[in-house]
Amino acid sequence: MPRVLTTTNGVCALQHIMIDIVAHAFFEESGTNTMRQHMSYYMYEAAYAFMGPARAINDAMGIYLSSFMNPLGLTSAGRNIAAASQMFERATRRYKKPEFSLPTTIADGKTLNITEEYVWEKPFCKLLHFKREFNGKLYEPGSVQPKVMICAPMSGHYATLLRGTVEAFLPGHDVYITDWADARDVSLSAGPFDLNDYIDYVIEMLQFIGPDVHVMAVCQPSVPVLAAIALMEGKKDPKSPRSMVLMGGPIDTRESPTAVNKLAEERGIDWFKRNCLVQVPFPHAGVMRSVYPGFLQLSGFMAMNMDRHMTAHWDMFQHLVAGDEDSAEKKQDFYDEYLAVMDLTAEFYLQTVDEVFVKHSLPKGEMMHRGERVDLLAIRNCAIMTVEGENDDISGVGQTKATHHLCANVPADKHLHHMQKDVGHYGVFNGSRFRKEIAPAISAFMHKHDSADAKVSSRVVPLRAKVSR
Repeated sequence: MPRVLTTTNGVCALQHIMIDIVAHAFFEESGTNTMRQHMSYYMYEAAYAFMGPARAINDAMGIYLSSFMNPLGLTSAGRNIAAASQMFERATRRYKKPEFSLPTTIADGKTLNITEEYVWEKPFCKLLHFKREFNGKLYEPGSVQPKVMICAPMSGHYATLLRGTVEAFLPGHDVYITDWADARDVSLSAGPFDLNDYIDYVIEMLQFIGPDVHVMAVCQPSVPVLAAIALMEGKKDPKSPRSMVLMGGPIDTRESPTAVNKLAEERGIDWFKRNCLVQVPFPHAGVMRSVYPGFLQLSGFMAMNMDRHMTAHWDMFQHLVAGDEDSAEKKQDFYDEYLAVMDLTAEFYLQTVDEVFVKHSLPKGEMMHRGERVDLLAIRNCAIMTVEGENDDISGVGQTKATHHLCANVPADKHLHHMQKDVGHYGVFNGSRFRKEIAPAISAFMHKHDSADAKVSSRVVPLRAKVSR
């Protein structure tokens, strides 16, 4: 019984992939890719709607078996069916944007209350500030606590994916984070949003928070953040960041190319344009906006490690059957976040793929922003720390570290590279090793370069990497 039920759940979990494969095959056969771009999102919405009756029956079954007055729920068969009911509900659920849920933190031995406050806003992004309060008043730390803007990736998941990252820095830093919008919820009247707009947003947010701000970019935003700082320093902007921390970012994907990098180069931008873009259907606010949809991204995320996801769900099922709610809840919490995805605007997605993964424009010195060349040699004052994971299969080892050699005019004592052993891409910004080793190293780096009077060396010498074991 358990194996059959789990297999059924696995099929449901793959519905995103199956829907797109069917749509792709049908419209490729008919030679109407344009029709596919219009219709595949509607097919996805229709598939979700068609699951409604099955979900209702499943929910009723779950309630029936979970009742303490029903002895069937205590039998082996009953526990198996109840567990399968929960798995079916999760596999067919539409996961909404999660909450940060960080009500308190502890600093200087005091329990501080956290209030989330949007302090800057544009159609495609809001800047979220985690305001710390003690006894109803704004917390005033007794020691220096640097301001840090965490630039969350705009690559399918919500900013809450960095909940652990935020939590680690709250005790000793004044934390802000970029909360990117789901493109399907942004009206066409807001206009397009591409990589140039992303860079503009980063500059405006840094100027809003600055001066004396530190910026931390996790994965995808490493490229636009580095470009934004180069443009700011080129114009001698007084609100340029004191330091930047780039974590698992695709600065130069020619270094140790991963499967993701190779796919982009092999397929080319035209393939992605034909096969990855659809239009948002009614009744979403962004109706008719061309996007790279979250459900298609989720298909790609899961396909990269399908065996691992299937094993995790099988383990979750077994925990539920055994009544081990704590173990099941840990996996459920992870997948509540992992399966919540957002749409990206087509123009941002295509330009990012083209500039970063196909042309390698930034490391070649050929990247342009609004007609102006992005010159990394213009960066002279901003300290640079890079963080990589030894087992990262998204951004290969060396891709982020390349930043140091590209920014040759930054003094040697403002460079630091941190290679974290035994972690993959996710472990670069979350998990126990991040909390125990990476976050303290980043915090120390920010404190070192926080003061405007920080010692600056004019002598540039070869970079020496710090390796954490």
